[in-house]
Amino acid sequence: MVKRKNQWTESKIARYQKEGRGQGELSNYKPWLTIQDVPSSGRAHRIKGWKTNRIHHLLSDLERNYFYLLEWADEVIDIREQYPLNREKTLKISEKKQIKHPIDTTSQTPIVFTTDFFITLRKGKNISYVARTIKPSDNLNDNRIIEKFEIEREYWDEMKVDWGIVTEKEIPSDTVKNIGWLHSSGEMTDSLDRQLISDYYHYLQTCTKTISESLRHFDKTYHLEQGSALSLFKHLLATKKISFDIKTPFNISDSINVLDFPIQEPNEKRLAT
Repeated sequence: MVKRKNQWTESKIARYQKEGRGQGELSNYKPWLTIQDVPSSGRAHRIKGWKTNRIHHLLSDLERNYFYLLEWADEVIDIREQYPLNREKTLKISEKKQIKHPIDTTSQTPIVFTTDFFITLRKGKNISYVARTIKPSDNLNDNRIIEKFEIEREYWDEMKVDWGIVTEKEIPSDTVKNIGWLHSSGEMTDSLDRQLISDYYHYLQTCTKTISESLRHFDKTYHLEQGSALSLFKHLLATKKISFDIKTPFNISDSINVLDFPIQEPNEKRLAT
């Protein structure tokens, strides 16, 4: 993938602002940085969001893993990645704390700070916001990184937004693996037949086979292309119409007994809202 030039200038920053980067919400939000704009540590990812119905730009595996946790959390209603901070405010904080503000070493242009995730939460009727920075734990021993974190922390403190650092130590690997497996079919849900979803849901409730056996049997019984039932199954899990222990390793060779079913028939609502 071709990367754009990384040099920052005032004209480039003005162009990004004119493009609407760092503005909007949900499907209309544009991240300040995309995977084409910066070199990433590890693998970069473009993932279609369940909650936002847009492509998210995640600059590392660690960011992707945290994103999966946000996608699964019921209280999270919007996820804005690579969120820009007001540069005038970060410059003032830098001066007040006598910490050197990051600059482009070639152009000497002060760089726009970004926070990895700006998250909207809804608890009942209350809307709140949190900001999270994602960093490998071994980076926390770097004095310069800690200095920049202090500017970021002070910024969000002044904005009265809860800010924190998340490392790989706070991200449960089994949970992430399970959500990632479900997310791999997240974009296919629009094309699924609602009647088939309902039929498979009821079939599972009376089935005594393993999950994998139920998938093969349903495909054969309904004369479906191989793998169709798996898409239905992932949809039911991803929309939480069927529940399972997200924190423990999951395998389709497991017994159907590892699944829980709601009392009422699932309301087939699209994942992306």
